[in-house]
Amino acid sequence: MTLVRSFFTVVFAVMLFIAAGFSITAPTYAQSADTGKPVEGSVPGGTTSGSSSDAELWRQIRSGDTGNVVGRDKSSGIMIQSQGEEWRQIRNGPLPMYSAWAILGILFLLSVFFAFRGRMKMAHGHSGKTITRFTLLERGSHWLLASSFIVLALTGLNLIFGKTLLLPIIGASAFSALTLFGKFLHNYVGFAFMVALVMVAILWVIHNIPNRHDLVWLMRGGGMLGGGHPPARKFNAGQKIIFWIVILCGASISISGWALLNPFTTTMMSDTAALSNSILGTEFATNLGLIQEQQLQTLWHSAMAVFMIVVIIAHIYIGSIGMEGALEAMTTGEVDQNWAMEHHSLWVEEMDEASQANAKAEPAE
Repeated sequence: MTLVRSFFTVVFAVMLFIAAGFSITAPTYAQSADTGKPVEGSVPGGTTSGSSSDAELWRQIRSGDTGNVVGRDKSSGIMIQSQGEEWRQIRNGPLPMYSAWAILGILFLLSVFFAFRGRMKMAHGHSGKTITRFTLLERGSHWLLASSFIVLALTGLNLIFGKTLLLPIIGASAFSALTLFGKFLHNYVGFAFMVALVMVAILWVIHNIPNRHDLVWLMRGGGMLGGGHPPARKFNAGQKIIFWIVILCGASISISGWALLNPFTTTMMSDTAALSNSILGTEFATNLGLIQEQQLQTLWHSAMAVFMIVVIIAHIYIGSIGMEGALEAMTTGEVDQNWAMEHHSLWVEEMDEASQANAKAEPAE
């Protein structure tokens, strides 16, 4: 951010210097069309454009219009882009503030919930019998998605809070090295996250289609209202909500991340705005410049990532200390039969029916 701020400061200072120089020396260098000599401060070539005020000139420059340039980087045709100041203020103000409140807020709520509710234990204790809940492929896909997301979350949060929290503690040199390493790690681990996201979507999408049992589960608060756990299949309504948040937010983060990895090559924000305007009747701006595209992508990428971090913190709590017997589902793949009957009774019945059907289909020896 210091580099970006310095760049815009230098550009703005240079433009002011050039404008001041022209305003002072214009009468000296202005020449008439006929003699080539200055005549009463007239503009060379006999044009009348010099009669425009400096305020009008800078108003046109700050409008952000892109001029014609030689070279691949068309964004260099923008002399001054005023939206950059708005982006900087949001990036350094509301974004870190609301991100901190969201993360600290979910940690506080979960702590309060745990203090009053405690760990959700199995009503009938361990049965000693287990049932296979997730295969090796399912667990591998989940842990690839989880581990890559944790790396992305930590390196991404460093970009938001690092200068405030880490820099004063570890010093400039260590922070610079850590942030540079984190940047490369973030860029490359992102592809592992995308692969795992696709794998998880393919494996579990069929089990996360909403059904009538989800309404009952939600009305009873997942078992906190009405006593006992409501019936559910392989995934209950709460897990389905988390699944779709992860898939949709993960896809959005991946797309915006791709745009940031390939700057000034996409117009996805403009295209999305145009689509929203045509379908929802909104009035979003659709003539965004390439620099605006990047600025909005960074804000969207960060906001969606923080939202997903908040959801995953809640997911980690429920799957570990919040619920007895849940963690084994993603470590060994086996869960206690009593746990399965309490939380996913319909799924257990489906598994039993499938097992009996397979047993009948096997030929007798």
